[in-house]
Parts: sequence; C-alpha cells; structure tokens
Amino acid sequence: MKKTVLITGTSSGIGKATVYEFAKMGWNVIATQRTPENEKDFKSYPNVKIYTMDVTDLDSIKHTMSQAQKDFGKVDVVINNAGYGVDGAFEAMSDEIIEKQFNTNVFGLMRVTREAIKHMRASGGGMIIQISSMGGKITFPLYSIYHATKFAVEGFTESLHYELAQFNIKMKLIEPGPIVTDFYGRSRQFIKPTDTNQYDGFIQKFNDAAQKVLKDAEGPEVVAKIIFKSATDNSNQMRYAVGKPGPMLLMLRKLLSDKLYFLMVRKSYNL
Repeated sequence: MKKTVLITGTSSGIGKATVYEFAKMGWNVIATQRTPENEKDFKSYPNVKIYTMDVTDLDSIKHTMSQAQKDFGKVDVVINNAGYGVDGAFEAMSDEIIEKQFNTNVFGLMRVTREAIKHMRASGGGMIIQISSMGGKITFPLYSIYHATKFAVEGFTESLHYELAQFNIKMKLIEPGPIVTDFYGRSRQFIKPTDTNQYDGFIQKFNDAAQKVLKDAEGPEVVAKIIFKSATDNSNQMRYAVGKPGPMLLMLRKLLSDKLYFLMVRKSYNL
C-alpha cells in the first residue's frame, strides 16, 4: 500500500523539490500551498494532489488535515516546511514584523504539528519532520529573529519527541545550510533603519560575505533527498544536517568555545 506524505509550503524551493522527490519514489503526496491555483508544475505527477493551507490559519489547517484523511485514509508523514526569513538590524524591526515571523515559522509549525499528532495518535503512529536550519543551532549576524524562530523549533521538537514516542510518532529535524532558494531572493525580507546610517558599514560587510557563501551553495534537491532519507531510514536519528558548509559548521560549533566560534564568524564577515 502506498504511503502518504503531507508537505507544507510547496510553491518553491525545498518544499517543491521535496514534492518531486517523494512523488518520484511512488508516494501519495499532499502538496499544500496558500494559493494552489497558481501551481502548474505538479500536473505531470498523478500521485500529487494540491490542497489549500495557510499555516497561520488554524481553520485552514484543520480543514486540509480532515480532507486529506478522507481522501487517503492515513497520512504517514507530515513535513513542516512552510517558512521564510527576515534579516536586518533588530533595532528597526517592528512588533508586527517580529510577530509575523514567529506566526509562520514557529506558531504555524506548532499548529500543523498539533493537528498531525491528533491524526497520527488515532491511526497508530507516523512521523513529523520539521524543516529547521543550521541557524537553529548556530548564529550569524543580522538574523536575530530568524535564529530565534529556528532555535524555538529545535527546542520544541526535541522536547516533544519524548511524549510522542508512546504513540509511535517519530520526530525529525532537518538542518540545511545555505541553499539556493527564494529565501535569499524574492522571499527575503531585509530590514534596515531609516533614521540612522550607523549600521550601513556593518550591513555592507555582511552582504559582501553572504554573496560569497551563496556562490558555493547547493540546490534544494540535496535537502529533498535528505528529507526522504529521514522519512525512510527506520532509524531513531533526530537531526540531519545538509548543505555545505552546514554540517562542518555545526560540528565546529560543538568543538569550539564561544570565544573561538564568535571570532571565526567575525573574521568570516570582516567584522
């Protein structure tokens, strides 16, 4: 019997690549988007069905989870991929910007996770895969609130796995490094103060260094393959680092003291 996966945030990037990966492997794929009427790329995959879901709207999540259960009987894996990144000077970030970032990256993920638990507990188990980031374990300049959301996802998921083991529900965390997606393009929301130019030099150094990193970044397909691996390797491994130089940096953060790690980051950004 075919297994079924539900993936949030599938309109581009990692989410879209993950739809392709699971579809190619023969799974039933529930691809959720806020505006599915714009989706044209999945038509050639008969095992992909597109649903409307906005992770900031609980009624939307409940409706889609209920419909998915009716259509497929059981959802074996839920992948929380919906999210975006805000970067820039924290001083210039309004409460509205901060709350919106958390509402999608943290509270949205929690809403989907909660509804998935209800379904999986009743159906005998399953797996929930959270798309976190290397930025959930290590930090870089100008990403303070994005890092805050991903650190929250890491702590939330790690704690949650204890209580869900009794229901045969596994939790997984995917920690991508720099990946070529819209995260750094049209989806980027950069915040800069308008009442001072004192951050300008710092921001310029950051942007110059970030562009160099992106030149060597891999595509979302490498992350999709690791997501599929995490869903099918039958292991109790929780964290999967992917996307150079992410795994190496995560290892260095474990080995280095705060002082040495901070020095390394400052040197890499010429700060």
